[in-house]
Amino acid sequence: MPVYSSSSGPSCTDTERMNEPKAPEPPRLEEDDILVYGWIVDGGDSRADEVACGLGLPPERAAAALARLSSAGLIRTVRSGPAEVVAVDPDAVADTLTEPLNDSIRRQTAELSRIQGKIDRLRNRFLSQRPGSRDSTVELIPTLEEVRAALNRASAECREEVVSSQPGGNGRIPEAMEEALGRDHALLSRGVRMRTLYHHTARFNGPSQAYVAAATVLGAEYRTSYELFGRLIIFDRSLAFLPDDRGEWGAVAVREPAVVCYLYDIFEQFWVRATPFSDAAQDGLERVAKEIHQTIVDLLAAGLKDESIARRLGMSLRTARRHIADIMDSLGADSRFQAGVLAAKAQLAHRPPEQGPEDA
Repeated sequence: MPVYSSSSGPSCTDTERMNEPKAPEPPRLEEDDILVYGWIVDGGDSRADEVACGLGLPPERAAAALARLSSAGLIRTVRSGPAEVVAVDPDAVADTLTEPLNDSIRRQTAELSRIQGKIDRLRNRFLSQRPGSRDSTVELIPTLEEVRAALNRASAECREEVVSSQPGGNGRIPEAMEEALGRDHALLSRGVRMRTLYHHTARFNGPSQAYVAAATVLGAEYRTSYELFGRLIIFDRSLAFLPDDRGEWGAVAVREPAVVCYLYDIFEQFWVRATPFSDAAQDGLERVAKEIHQTIVDLLAAGLKDESIARRLGMSLRTARRHIADIMDSLGADSRFQAGVLAAKAQLAHRPPEQGPEDA
């Protein structure tokens, strides 16, 4: 059994790093300094009260600007004859002004590389030693943070195509959308093809419309469908991510070629039947509403429950029930079952879908 040190003190390397002398702070130049420097360049009097009067600055601000300019070496006093303050060429002192900051950047870059190297070693150990490693065909990813990390890794390694089915489309978290847009931009900039399926209801959602508009400009493709098969992301036809069916925020990564190929074929079937993404206002709110209404009639006639209808159409249960109530009222039905029967008899359901196991 390995023995671990219980000491919580810093290592020798950390102690040496803490004892390193701090680099001098680079001179801070303010907007007032630019104004006062220009005044000196134009031959203005260098006395603080004259500078303040000439530039309309409070005397204390004029004096502070003169002090900062002198400290930075941007003005100097000429003593041949009467003392005179003159401006110094900024390029002559540029290195002096920027070196402390450049040195800080170099040290921080080195520290960042050191930390990243250790993270890489930790990642390799984590992925290779845990149960269900990357060599496994099926891997459970238990937490949302780890799912995001796995998606970021898969995106960085993707070279040809990523396809995804994103049911719903409403209530997306802005922070998550911003993160996803950054990930998508990196993919598209490498020439990776990106295709995404949404529910039609996403066309009513402002954040989804904005996200699609931004990503489409970058080259992504989006289509919508009344019904989707569930949440799915596939990278390069070799790695698929499915949701954890335990109702948590985890995911399942699948690398089994036959399963990934099967899931990709399902995506293609829905993609072919889907329509290009456009917002509901552009399509005409009335027409979109009628199409959603008709789809709900179809599902009612097929005997689906309210929860199943809401899930398959990517809308909230409350919204689905409001649509169902309107349909029952228009049909004169006293129950959902009667509404389904009346809809079928009236031949309003022109394409009753088959009831899947998840809808029973």
